[in-house]
Amino acid sequence: MHLDLSADDVLATTRAVRKRLDLDRPVEREVLIECVELAVQAPSGSNVQKWHWLFVDDAEKKQALASIYNSVWKHAYSPNVTIMSHGDQRVYSSAEYLADHLHEVPVMLIPLQWGRPEGANQAGYWGSLLPAAWSFCLAARNRGLGTAWTTMHLAKEQEAAEVLGIPYERCAQGGLFPVAYSKGTDFKPAPRKDLDSIIHWNGW
Repeated sequence: MHLDLSADDVLATTRAVRKRLDLDRPVEREVLIECVELAVQAPSGSNVQKWHWLFVDDAEKKQALASIYNSVWKHAYSPNVTIMSHGDQRVYSSAEYLADHLHEVPVMLIPLQWGRPEGANQAGYWGSLLPAAWSFCLAARNRGLGTAWTTMHLAKEQEAAEVLGIPYERCAQGGLFPVAYSKGTDFKPAPRKDLDSIIHWNGW
């Protein structure tokens, strides 16, 4: 399925999809490859393209990654977490749903990059991977797929590396993305802060 959205529509309506992930519908590998073909058109520092794309659809490995994710989730969001507003409650409920069902998603994606992000130039390192990862999400949206950018498991990144055979000392993970067809495709722009409060000209 190809939605044929305009570039502006894709940019404005690519949401973090959690409760609307279709956990029962398989995602075809050829569709994932199409998304990566577009993702790798993103810029990378000095055009070195040190990225790798690791898809996980093996049930046991998905369960192992979900267990790592949930061990961090339960520590970060204890039963004593106070939800301060209606908006926060909705986000928490959505995130909790994903944590409970992460092992059921058809595919997980972990984008990776050679080297470890050491030293002061974190922006340079991650700037060579994360634009491509976001391009993957945009391409997925235009094909009726939902994604959510999660980083919870990175608190135990080395454990995840061991599950997947990633050379941890030489390769860093940029996140964990559940990938599934979305239930419906009618996503809309999200509320955001007033631009006058965040745009500056010629200084702060």
